[in-house]
Amino acid sequence: MEKSLDQKIKRILADSNCNDFMLADAKDADMAYGIAAPGKSPEQHAQEGRFRTLAEYRDQIRQVIRQAKVDIVLMSASTNEILTIEERLFDNSPITPAARANDTTDIHVATGGQYIYQPAKPFRTATIDHIQCGKYTCSTEERKIGANLGLYSVTYNNDTELDLITLEAFKAFRIEAEKKGFHYFLEVFNPNIPEAVEPDKLGQFINDRIVRDLAGVTKAGRPLFLKVVYQGPKFMEQLATYDPTLIPGILGGSSGTTFDAFKMLADAKKYGAKIALYGRKINNSEHQLAFISFLRLIADGEIDPEEAVRAYHGVLQKLGITPYRTLEDDLKITNSAVSYGGTGGTVSVSADVPPDRKVNKTVVASPAVDFRKMTQAEKLAYNRGKLKS
Repeated sequence: MEKSLDQKIKRILADSNCNDFMLADAKDADMAYGIAAPGKSPEQHAQEGRFRTLAEYRDQIRQVIRQAKVDIVLMSASTNEILTIEERLFDNSPITPAARANDTTDIHVATGGQYIYQPAKPFRTATIDHIQCGKYTCSTEERKIGANLGLYSVTYNNDTELDLITLEAFKAFRIEAEKKGFHYFLEVFNPNIPEAVEPDKLGQFINDRIVRDLAGVTKAGRPLFLKVVYQGPKFMEQLATYDPTLIPGILGGSSGTTFDAFKMLADAKKYGAKIALYGRKINNSEHQLAFISFLRLIADGEIDPEEAVRAYHGVLQKLGITPYRTLEDDLKITNSAVSYGGTGGTVSVSADVPPDRKVNKTVVASPAVDFRKMTQAEKLAYNRGKLKS
């Protein structure tokens, strides 16, 4: 089955102004958080404060795969081995499996640990072969049985010695990936040490690093797309228009409110992003499948962020799930941390939207469905029906 990711990338490269937008569920948190990675469980009774088990975490991934609303599911190499190689869950799915290909020290979030506060250093637990076939050395044919897409992450701290080590490791990975026919996307974190770059120059610093570091990389070694902190309209638009072969995407950062997640996606898309990769925002939601469904509707231009929050709360009510926040609080914008450990700064999007504001304009989803002629109740019923189906 041709994957939706491949189809959309082809269309985006042919026409950067097309409406295609990709979604990824980043379920690789076990490479960062350890015991806390799967999140609180069960979803309906989060006040109990128990963490999910790894088995429950993987079962949630199975549900996301069956739902088929995202384009990529990003996993650890060990989860990829079970779900992709052993269970073959992606064989007849439009979703592309991917695995975290490296785990720099700034994502080693251990209880009581100090790693996240120290300058990031490159490290790789997984090998490309283990991602592709589950063992140390793959034959040519075996390279097809696992995931053939990986996330490679870099953190620049504006320090010659530190950043040179990061660049050397990235170069070695690119060469190995090219030899083994392995595709990757590039994640660029903000510096994880304080005041490495002046705040008003950070967005430009990150963009400059990206385009400079890839200028010497030919097509065979380039990432399929980018995963960066959303620094705001100016810097996203700058990155998106600089080179149409560099497909920009955003990382989600910490959970925040539902409106944080929905509004960030809509804003980033408006200014040129073509993919959103959300981990904690999905994993820590009250109902992951419903949350993903509304992300898909926003990404496809069928509903605006505020209306999506209201409709999402309506779905939670119908399912008998108590939301973490009141609707009023969930419609607020907060500053979301952008690194695994809560370091490296925060990012915010547009100003708060008054919760009692009426929605006067909505994007038309298709010729058959005109949201502008619907009442609020009709819109809610429509979206509930899509979720149910």
